Amino acid sequence: MYLEKINAPQDVKKLSLEEMTALAAEMRTALLQKLSRHGGHFGPNLGMVEATIAMHYVFDSPKDKIVFDVSHQSYCHKMLTGRREAFLKESHYDDVSGYTNPEESEHDFFNIGHTSTSVSLASGLAKARDLKGESGNVIAVIGDGSLSGGEALEGLDFAYELHSNFIILVNDNDMSIAENHGGLYQNLRQLRETDGQHPCNLFRAMGLDYRFVKNGNDIGEMIAMLQEVKDIDHPVVVHMVTQKGKGYALAEQNKENWHWCMPFDLETGKSTVSFDGPDYGTMTADFLLKKMKADPKVVAVTAAVPAVFGFTAEKREEAGSQFVDVGIAEEHAIALSSGIAAAGGKPVFATYSSFIQRTFDQLSQDLCINQNPATILIFAASVYGMNDVTHLGIYDIPLISNIPNMVYLAPTNQEEYFAMLEWSMKQTAHPVAIRVPANGVLPAGAQPAQDYSQLNQYQVTQKGSQVAILALGDFYQMGEAAAKLLEEKTGTTPTLINPRFITGQDTDLLESLKQEHRVIVTLEDGILDGGFGEKIARFYGAEDTKVLNFGLKKEFLDRYRLEDVLQENHLTPEQIVADIEAVIS
Repeated sequence: MYLEKINAPQDVKKLSLEEMTALAAEMRTALLQKLSRHGGHFGPNLGMVEATIAMHYVFDSPKDKIVFDVSHQSYCHKMLTGRREAFLKESHYDDVSGYTNPEESEHDFFNIGHTSTSVSLASGLAKARDLKGESGNVIAVIGDGSLSGGEALEGLDFAYELHSNFIILVNDNDMSIAENHGGLYQNLRQLRETDGQHPCNLFRAMGLDYRFVKNGNDIGEMIAMLQEVKDIDHPVVVHMVTQKGKGYALAEQNKENWHWCMPFDLETGKSTVSFDGPDYGTMTADFLLKKMKADPKVVAVTAAVPAVFGFTAEKREEAGSQFVDVGIAEEHAIALSSGIAAAGGKPVFATYSSFIQRTFDQLSQDLCINQNPATILIFAASVYGMNDVTHLGIYDIPLISNIPNMVYLAPTNQEEYFAMLEWSMKQTAHPVAIRVPANGVLPAGAQPAQDYSQLNQYQVTQKGSQVAILALGDFYQMGEAAAKLLEEKTGTTPTLINPRFITGQDTDLLESLKQEHRVIVTLEDGILDGGFGEKIARFYGAEDTKVLNFGLKKEFLDRYRLEDVLQENHLTPEQIVADIEAVIS
């Protein structure tokens, strides 16, 4: 085998073209074996095998700096930069992350997991190189799907200003996660169909030199082009056409479904991980499709992640023009939704908590200052959500809940979620965000409220004394368990409260709790700094009432075990009760 002998990029340079072709086959086999057992980003990596070999054959990493966009196509790069064991031996599969990571290797320059960033980051490396009078190539790798992101376009616009070595490798497989959306993709299609000769060229329009590679999955063709641009003295775009999912027929034919995968059977392609029961994504899509049929003003909006709220290709077709995918452009999605709402439409924008971070300015300026009644669904906003450092969903409460005019709701179960969504789409007074539960589809014990127009009104679900537990959203069930355990251990029945509203305080209720309660406890599924509990603590700041805030400390977690994080943050019923007992005793 060739891959077993690759310890560093220098070993790639010793291979002949025939040997590199054999290496590519071995790398693809290793990818298929690991991904079928471990899961991960599938299509992007299978499509980048040959181009990655060519890059490491031509360039001299780490002196020549390669920056991957999103970096979910960096597995092949890792194989060739001293980390092959993580792809060849199952016992080492978790030795590396799914993204580039400077802590792993000198060949990685950034922790990257969000899209449209590589051109900007790499242009910074090039600028620093020039300021220091150093040499070396800087290569930004970016997929066509990522080009729709505002940061990518800003980076391309700035690249012209460098007037020095800067190579932008555009990997064009005619796909984002799902299909591409937007006018610039018409130009990419024109360039593909004319072998890069079409007179309309968005890259040349930005003042950049331009080269075209018809078959980016041909090692020889890629090497020849990269050798041509190596050490170039000005910014250049190398536009290469590749096949997403190359080498696995199911992935070639179903690119959207195979962008990322859970463990699966290689022969059949069927997942070996079973998901029993309903999920909020599918249920939300079905709910919205029903609303669309009854009201033409309802529109579902997403930014390149239609599956987040269950809109498969079939359901997108069913929705027709009432479904909008803006591509990788979350900022535009928020502003678009605000505009639709301002004109009397009923937009529902859905994305992951990690990606809503990209939209703070639009949430504040374009949506909330104008107080337009758009609905924003925040998925995976939870310690129960994604767990790698670039996709954490635990920072949304401080980000969203401190914007004036926003109503941020935290349902605790299935019925309450859909009641809140129903209300949000009907009301016309507020922008509303809903923190979609992430701890499973749980049924309600009682019929939830249907009207949330009386803002910041908390729900007392169990009346007691001495201790009041305000358990927000996903952590309501933890609050229930802690309340039960506290009563068993002390004989005292605590008051249990479902706050429902993240963005405001029920001052009447909080005031009344002073009379019969010595300790107020808050539970929130997010970081404490700037969060829900701190606002409650501030309310009682001048009182004798004690306040205990339970949540997550502010830190960047990476590939954590849920049980460990909960334990370390005193987020088990036993620890919560022990801390309460320490105060009341």
